[in-house]
Amino acid sequence: MEPTTIQHLPEPRHEDMRLEAVLAALSDPVRLSIVRTLAADEVGVRACGSFGLAVGKSTASHHFRVLREAGVIRQRDEGRRRMTELRREDVDARFPGLLDSVIAAV
Repeated sequence: MEPTTIQHLPEPRHEDMRLEAVLAALSDPVRLSIVRTLAADEVGVRACGSFGLAVGKSTASHHFRVLREAGVIRQRDEGRRRMTELRREDVDARFPGLLDSVIAAV
């Protein structure tokens, strides 16, 4: 069996994250659901197909991409699976209390 290759998808550095992009990413109910699921997950990393989203695959991919490009999540490909994790430390360092406020407001 060959070792699994891991490829990280592009994301902004935490110092390049913009508040308006993060707020726009968090303003959609589907994307907010993704963030809430990751925040509540003990492990903190989930395969993209495990979220049970009520949208098609291409729409789900769009939502993950918006979150990733805003810097809210990190994604990596591990073999045939795309893994997603919340960039809580980076978001909290850049915008203290924002994630907690948004998650608690729902």
